[in-house]
Amino acid sequence: MIGAGHAGLAISSVLTEHSIDHVLIERGEVANSWRRERWDSLRLLTPNWQSCLPGYRYAGPDPDGFMSMPELIRHLEGFAAASAAPVRTHTTVTSLTRLDGGYRVLTDRGELRCRSVVLASGAANVPRVPQMRQALPERIESITPFDYGSPERLPRGGVLVVGASATGVQLAEEIHRSGRAVILAVGEHVRLPRTYRGRDILWWMEHSGVWAQRYDQIEELERARGLPSPQLIGTPERATLDLNVLRAKGVEIVGRLAAIRDGHALFSGGLRNQFALADLKMRRLLDTFDEWARAQPEDPGLAPAERLEPSAVPAAPRLSLDLRSGAVRSIVWATGFRPDYRWLAVPVLDRRGELRHDGGVVRDSPGMYAMGLPVLRRRKSTFIIGAEDDARDIVADLLGYLAGGGRGGS
Repeated sequence: MIGAGHAGLAISSVLTEHSIDHVLIERGEVANSWRRERWDSLRLLTPNWQSCLPGYRYAGPDPDGFMSMPELIRHLEGFAAASAAPVRTHTTVTSLTRLDGGYRVLTDRGELRCRSVVLASGAANVPRVPQMRQALPERIESITPFDYGSPERLPRGGVLVVGASATGVQLAEEIHRSGRAVILAVGEHVRLPRTYRGRDILWWMEHSGVWAQRYDQIEELERARGLPSPQLIGTPERATLDLNVLRAKGVEIVGRLAAIRDGHALFSGGLRNQFALADLKMRRLLDTFDEWARAQPEDPGLAPAERLEPSAVPAAPRLSLDLRSGAVRSIVWATGFRPDYRWLAVPVLDRRGELRHDGGVVRDSPGMYAMGLPVLRRRKSTFIIGAEDDARDIVADLLGYLAGGGRGGS
């Protein structure tokens, strides 16, 4: 298996339950991406009680809180130790090729051969930055979330944050709080309140069954897999962080960054439509929660149904910004991430560089599996709470493959 984050550790634990010999290859240390590729203040979006893995649960004093990165690293290290995960750290895969009856894995510390391989290297290895980045004036510093760290590492002056997913809204809020002027360019986004009817929004996702919805039950699956992460932040106050909150704090909201031309950033005029679509989807989701609550045989002790204020569209959002004026000195690209498969020398990627798979089973290359990708088996697949169910499904197929001489199971 390649990768010793929460997804790799989860499937390792299930393989150990079935006495399947395996090894996890990790380029750094356990939870390496959380250690090296996150900004300083980041906390999980999911409450601590959802940080559960096979046979391993959060046992601290604050189940409704949100782990900081050091706390999460210790949590995953504890799971790796408790499950006796066979991790080879500081080992970088340089090539994975297909052999008759299995695979050849070349690393910077030697070669391994195996009948089956699980790709658990993560879905967020490389920032997605649009090509328009090349048109930036030289004086503008271009930064990804991997480079960001904290506001103190940015050049003095205003900041343009591009993208309004969880990453974008969190960074916009933190940078503005540091005393800088911030412009947030907003495209498609997923709006959610932090709490609803007295419970965390992710409590609703879990208990109503929305998160358990299987990939083969979802219409427009590829679109679902490409949706931005919801606008959420994990804070002790369990605060909502949406565009209304950011505007009230003083962040300037503009439309999607459409182009950079002749030193100017050009923004889309479709902001109203983006807001209306996000609000509509949120209302539909809250209606689903209300319907589930009404169907419960016992009163779960919920507050009455709520309706949130619609997203307030700026009266006349700017359509362009002169990047040569000095008003903005840096751009933070919160425009998403992608896996890094440069070492994968097996023809299983589509034209966009995404892995072709059916619920984590790579049909084009028998014996190859994936873990930790968006909506892999369920809507919750990318989150820690989704790893165990996905791991058990993948291992069931893998056992069938090993027992059947190359024929997969489910």
